Formats: sequence, C-alpha cells, structure tokens
Amino acid sequence: MIAPIPAIDLLDGNCVRLMQGAYDQVTTYHNDPIIMARQWESLGAQFLHVVDLDAARSGGRCHNTAVIASIAQTITIPVQTGGGIRSAADVIRVLDQGIHRVIIGTAAVKDPALINTMIAKYGADRIAVGIDARDGEVRVDGWTSGTGLSALDFALDMEALGVRRIIYTDIGRDGTMDGPDLNAYRALGMQLKHARLTASGGVSGPEDMTALAELESIGVDSVIIGRALYEGKFKDYALWPTKT
Repeated sequence: MIAPIPAIDLLDGNCVRLMQGAYDQVTTYHNDPIIMARQWESLGAQFLHVVDLDAARSGGRCHNTAVIASIAQTITIPVQTGGGIRSAADVIRVLDQGIHRVIIGTAAVKDPALINTMIAKYGADRIAVGIDARDGEVRVDGWTSGTGLSALDFALDMEALGVRRIIYTDIGRDGTMDGPDLNAYRALGMQLKHARLTASGGVSGPEDMTALAELESIGVDSVIIGRALYEGKFKDYALWPTKT
C-alpha cells in the first residue's frame, strides 16, 4: 500500500497551504503546528512532512528550525523537512536537531557536490532531493525561478549521485486538489533504477490513492497530502491502519 504522509507547511508560524506555490494565495488552517503534528500522529500517520516556506522564500535567512525541532521532539514518528536548505551547515543544523530526513532542492541544482558530501556523511536514507517542477521544468528559490532543467534529466543525475529518495512536486497542481500528475510520476518511475519516489501535489481524495497505488511497481511508494487532509476529504476513508 502506498504510504500517505501528512504535510505541515509553515509560514509565519502557521500551518498553511499555498495555491500553486503562490505566496499571495495562502490559506491558514491552524496557528499551532505542534498540535497539528500530534493530531496526524494520533490518527495513525507513520511519517510527517514539514516544509519551511519562510526559509524557502528567504533562502534560509528566516527559518522555523526551532519550531520544526520542537515538532520532532514532541512526536514519535519520523519527520522530514525541507525549505531553505542551501549549504552543508544547513543540513547539519537540521539533522542535529532530531529531524530524520532533510530535503534538498535548490542547493541540489546549484551545488550537486553537496548531495555527494551529505550522503557520504549521513547515508542516503537521511538525504532526499526535492524536485519542484512546473510543466516539466525544475524550479528553485521557493518555486520562484526557472532553471531550464528537465525534471526527468535532473532526477537521473541525482540518482547517479547516490540519491535514493526523490520527492517530486507538481507546482501547477499543488494545493489545487485537481489530482496528481500520474504521467509525470510514471515517466520518472520507469526511468529511475534505484531511487524511490514520493508524489506531491494535487491529491484530492481516496480515488487518487487508488490511482497512485498502480504506480507502486515502478517505485512510487508514498504520497504527501496537504489540503485534502485539512479539508476532510479523507474523513470516511481508512487512510492509515487502525491503531490498536
């Protein structure tokens, strides 16, 4: 079964969702991310995805590291986080505060050697690459800048560097609940030989879980869910196994 991962996106200390990555289209769902983290864990989530939008937009100058560390220390399930990770010092700062996995996006494009170094230091399980794409092009700097890079080519390059976890976000679908871009995940999964894929963007409800499950055989093993969870689209669906 494909693993559902609840998302907490942090902006100005609040749990929010952006529409297609636009910072001027923000919906705030809760003002206490620790309460939300506890809620997702209590419902049965086995992993938590936290995005630091302040850090992503500022290049790490403003960040929510202390809040994210508090989340990791409060719950027992592993936490992965990304946003504004631009250097080895940023990676070390995050992992040293109890975060299980750090997601590197912009820096993976601008400084691929960082990926090699961090995987050698921490292992492939603790370093993921986030590929944020619009119309198949990799975007960076909090989704604000294009790169001219093909998402597929970049994913293959990252796999060659030893990356074994890729989190692929379709910016055009993120926050829309229009359904995930199955064709993009299929194209990636059929080309990658070793890396596993986490889908992100557009999930609207149980039917999307069914569709994504059909891609498990080509390496899509998990999906990040944000707005659909906050708006109760899974309230009548056993998203996680019943806790005993």
